Amino acid sequence: MYEYLTGTITQVFPAYIVVENNGIGYLINVANPFRFKTDETKQEKIYLHQIVRENEIALYGFSDFNEKQLFLKLISVSGIGPKSALAILANEDHNGFVSAVNNDDDAYLTKFPGIGKKTAKQIILDLKGKLGGLESGKPLKGQQDLEIVAEQTSPYLKEALEALLALGYTKTEVKKTGRKLLDFKGDSTDEYLRQALRLMMNK
Repeated sequence: MYEYLTGTITQVFPAYIVVENNGIGYLINVANPFRFKTDETKQEKIYLHQIVRENEIALYGFSDFNEKQLFLKLISVSGIGPKSALAILANEDHNGFVSAVNNDDDAYLTKFPGIGKKTAKQIILDLKGKLGGLESGKPLKGQQDLEIVAEQTSPYLKEALEALLALGYTKTEVKKTGRKLLDFKGDSTDEYLRQALRLMMNK
């Protein structure tokens, strides 16, 4: 129904952003909300896909057309829902994802939350050779409480860990990654989340 929405980003949360257009705030689920910045003086174009279910109508947002196309390909795979698709999109290494699909590397694919062996093989079966042009190498734009063992933990780290939980990673996985990031010096939630996702994929 929707192709894109142009408006101002008024709020950023671990699992979604709010975009205001003509006085209406749209809740839009995105892969990494912290790539977006709140700025009520700037108009942003967010590509959209609407999913309608029996008890839910949800909007999913993307920073560009290619990201949306990859999301659509992912949710066309049996066993991949919107949340799992966003978790895959949140990772920067899209070349790695495309390479894994094209080289039958199901072990790499099972590193994503909610992706077991069966689903990984289904991704390969359905998408192998069909992802040309989507592996740009350009990063694509993914609330629960989680305690980390340091009182002076960066607020950016805490937000990044909340975003990981929103993407579907388990509390155990997130706590383990959080401890590895205690000495990381990032200047934004986005930097912490990118580093966390790298660690998740290299575990």
